[in-house]
Amino acid sequence: MGNSGNKWDFLQIHCVYVSEVKETSVLPMLSVDMENKENGSLDVKNSVENGRPPDPADWAVTDVVNYFRTAGFEEQAIAFQEQEIDGKSLLLMTRNDVLTGLSLKLGPALKIYEYHIKPLQTQHLKNNSL
Repeated sequence: MGNSGNKWDFLQIHCVYVSEVKETSVLPMLSVDMENKENGSLDVKNSVENGRPPDPADWAVTDVVNYFRTAGFEEQAIAFQEQEIDGKSLLLMTRNDVLTGLSLKLGPALKIYEYHIKPLQTQHLKNNSL
């Protein structure tokens, strides 16, 4: 999987976050550099070193939860844990599932779907249709 320059390239996933931060997560070997963009989104570098398999279909529930925590959705990540959403389930989620099935506030739910789940689904389909 080479760097195609596509903004949704799996190794560089756009994350929405409102305040400018630079943090290192408590996860071993996971260093997250976040750069605030004009539109309020942040770049989060995602690699095999973060402890998650590169293909979201292979993520366990804890990988999904940690992905959303790393992306700045600490509170909302709990819903993915409670609903036992693993990578395969995440890739099957619809917009309606996220907006109503997880009991999240509308704002974060929209951002989670549009800037995270939908791009992960698109990238997964692209990588598996070759």
